Amino acid sequence: MQIALKQRAFPDASGVARGSRNGTTNRPLIALILAGIFLGCSPIFVRLSTVGPVTTAFWRLSLALIPLIVLSRVRTEEDDSRKQPRVASEYMVAALPGFFLAGDLAVWHVSLHMTSVANATLLANMAPIFVTFGSWIFFRQRVTRIFLAGLALSIVGIVVLKGGLSAMGADHILGDLLALSASVFYAGYIMVVGWARKRFQSGAIMLCSTISAAVCTLPLARSFENGFFPATLMGWAILCGLAWISQTAGQSLITYSLGFLPAAFSSLTLLIQPVIAAMIAWLLLGEALSASQIVGGLIVIAGIGLARRG
Repeated sequence: MQIALKQRAFPDASGVARGSRNGTTNRPLIALILAGIFLGCSPIFVRLSTVGPVTTAFWRLSLALIPLIVLSRVRTEEDDSRKQPRVASEYMVAALPGFFLAGDLAVWHVSLHMTSVANATLLANMAPIFVTFGSWIFFRQRVTRIFLAGLALSIVGIVVLKGGLSAMGADHILGDLLALSASVFYAGYIMVVGWARKRFQSGAIMLCSTISAAVCTLPLARSFENGFFPATLMGWAILCGLAWISQTAGQSLITYSLGFLPAAFSSLTLLIQPVIAAMIAWLLLGEALSASQIVGGLIVIAGIGLARRG
């Protein structure tokens, strides 16, 4: 299957993609927003899984390989300037994001069982802080004051959405620390994917990094958890939903969008994940949103809009 983009978007001096007036360059932003929606479903899948958290991470990655093998054959016009890995060193570059992804998924899945979903989601979405400073330190990417203001506003919105700082009590300190460490791993993943996308096609990066992440999580799952295979069809259905909706669709859209958008802005836009998670919990689990949660969600959206202008 051939997917052609009419015009490729190029970053301007401020690092924000720009292109033709026909709206073509809106596609990466739309893809990024969809990625946030799909990834916002993942906490529900993880909590409903009938196997251990690290085992869930392994199946999330392994089952995702099925559609990724198909997607790896899909080419876009913007990928024509990039290539497939050919030698061992190039495969290592394409697989490098997977090491960060494995760390992110393993510790975050564990944190979801050691602290509240609210705390785990909030702390895991602190990745924009580390992405912004990491991009500044390692890639010398310019950060504007407006962008930082949007970042700060979005973080405030997430805190309000999750019930304030008081909700992060010391009773779950280990789970909270694990969730925070997951955000560090995910920040590394975002930055390394952005770097690898300058050399290789998105399908190749997704396939290689998912394989390397699955290889990393397998020994952890087998060593520390029991019940490797789900016992029911519902258990398998939950893992398939996690793998194909959150992992394949969500991460593939992120990888595609990072070929056009700066890593710092991309990670900030993905802050809509907690908003989506709260809405799904309201609709499916009967957890009604409070006034503070609604206000917090609106603040997050306002922060994203402000950062987009910056």
